[in-house]
Amino acid sequence: MADPETFIRAWTRPEPVPLVPELCLFTASEVTPLWQATEDVLARHGLPPPFWAFPWAGGQAVARWLLDEPGRVRGRAVLDFGAGCGLAALAARRAGAARAVAADVDPLAAVAQHLNAQANGLALDHIVADIIGTPPGCGPLAAIDTVLACDVCYEAPLADRALPWLRRLAGAGLTVILGDPGRAYLPAEGLRACARYPVPTPMELEDRTTRLTTVWMLEG
Repeated sequence: MADPETFIRAWTRPEPVPLVPELCLFTASEVTPLWQATEDVLARHGLPPPFWAFPWAGGQAVARWLLDEPGRVRGRAVLDFGAGCGLAALAARRAGAARAVAADVDPLAAVAQHLNAQANGLALDHIVADIIGTPPGCGPLAAIDTVLACDVCYEAPLADRALPWLRRLAGAGLTVILGDPGRAYLPAEGLRACARYPVPTPMELEDRTTRLTTVWMLEG
C-alpha cells in the first residue's frame, strides 16, 4: 500500500464540517469510490472500512454541543472512543480541553486524525488499539475524566461489548457522552438527553439528507 498519508490525501480533501463549520476535516467527497478502494486495497492489509473519511452524525452532534457548551470539557482530559476522523476530540480541544485522546482500532484513522489536527491547528494524542474493557484510571484511561462515544450503536457486536464497559466507566465517576442518530442498538434506558440537532448527512451514507441526532449522557 502507498504511504498512508498519501493515500488519505489522494481520496479526501479538507472541507468544513456541515454542523460544525469552525472545524474542517479531510473528507471523501465521493463515498462509493473510496469504499471500493478500501475493498480492493485496504482489505489486503486487514484494515476496516474508511469510517475515518466522514463526519458521522453522532460525532457532528457531540462536536456542536461541546463548542456550544465549552464548560463541559474546559480544562478536562477527554478520550474520544471509536474516534474515526477525530471530530469529537478536535471539538473538545477547541472548546478548551486540556488534553484529548483519539482512540480507534484502525491505524489509518490515526493518520487521518493527525492530518485533521494539523488542518485545525490543534493537538491530539492517538491510540491505535481495542481499549474496550480497560478499567478507569488504567492505561489509555489514566487521568481521563470524560469519554466521548459517537456512532457506536450501529451494530450489535460493537454495542454489546462497548456499552457495558462505558456504563462501568460512568459508574466509576467518569462523564460518558454518547452521540447517536437513532441507531438500532442504542439502549432504551439509562440515558439522559443533553441536546438534539438536525445533522446534514450524505444520501450515500444515511439514505436521507438530515438525521435528528441526540447527545446523551450515559448513566452508570
